Amino acid sequence: MTTVAAYAAPAAKAPLERTTVERRAVREHDVLIDIKFAGICHSDIHQVREGWGEAIFPMVPGHEIAGVVSEVGPGVTRFKVGDRVGVGCMVDSCRECEMCRAGKEQYCLNGQTPTYNGVGRDGEPTYGGYSEKVVVDENFVVRIPDGLALDVAAPLLCAGITLYSPLKRFGAGPGRKVAIVGMGGLGHMGVKIAHAMGAEVTVLSQSLRKKDDGLRLGADHYYATSDPKTFQELRGAFDLIVSTVSAPLDFGAYLSLLKPEGTLANVGAPEEPVSLNLFSLIGGGRSLAGSMIGGIPETQETLDFCAEHGIGAEIELIAASEINEAYERVENSDVRYRFVIDTATL
Repeated sequence: MTTVAAYAAPAAKAPLERTTVERRAVREHDVLIDIKFAGICHSDIHQVREGWGEAIFPMVPGHEIAGVVSEVGPGVTRFKVGDRVGVGCMVDSCRECEMCRAGKEQYCLNGQTPTYNGVGRDGEPTYGGYSEKVVVDENFVVRIPDGLALDVAAPLLCAGITLYSPLKRFGAGPGRKVAIVGMGGLGHMGVKIAHAMGAEVTVLSQSLRKKDDGLRLGADHYYATSDPKTFQELRGAFDLIVSTVSAPLDFGAYLSLLKPEGTLANVGAPEEPVSLNLFSLIGGGRSLAGSMIGGIPETQETLDFCAEHGIGAEIELIAASEINEAYERVENSDVRYRFVIDTATL
């Protein structure tokens, strides 16, 4: 066991504070990672505040982890000391079910083990990336290509793969019109990735406040959803819409923006239920889909794609002492576009 510094929430809705946690000894197939950077995801806030249900405390959040391997178990074949690596939203799965065998461990039929706010198959609680080190099975570690700086790569482990997966699955590419709803930590990655895939990209945001950024990052068009004319003008315009917002939407209004047989893919996770008039689906043969992160092979594919296209997250680097302030700023949409913790400040 190794004792490491970390920032944890001691109870639901409590401010995070500096503490220590125990990391297990390196097992045969484990990798010990010196964490260099950890992104702050909105889902960290949802879980610390029990917005998605009962949680496990103390909680060390963080599932956008970038670091360097400092020790490997005797059976490790994929990594060596000194490798630049990342860890995303899960650290284990059953590895035997249909989904795991297909490389879609995020949908493990027996339940994947989340990087934090979970219990491992050894019965021990999992603690995330707001810490100095982490021990992870090599099968749930990915390689960060040399072309990506670790600080801008960290958010790719959640925000990046969360957008890459549905954009790829639903065919974003040349000749396709794609809309990204929300211009935040997830949305800005969607703009970059969809543009790199060759799609015609439109941002649908509450206001035009971030329009210059959206166009700079690769959007072709930018509309304010607070303007009723937007929904009139864009009716039937898109092949694919990816919604990144974690607030309930008027799904009927957004579905009306799809072409017949288009898809609205939802990656935002509101805390409240949403309602839907099914005629908004039936009328045009449209689809409402969900998508959750990606499996380990697709996460590696995301990192490789981003390195090839020179894509990193737009970040604001902060010290660990600024985490609670950063949470408030995320809630107020006051970040462009992802807070990343410099773990050297722990």
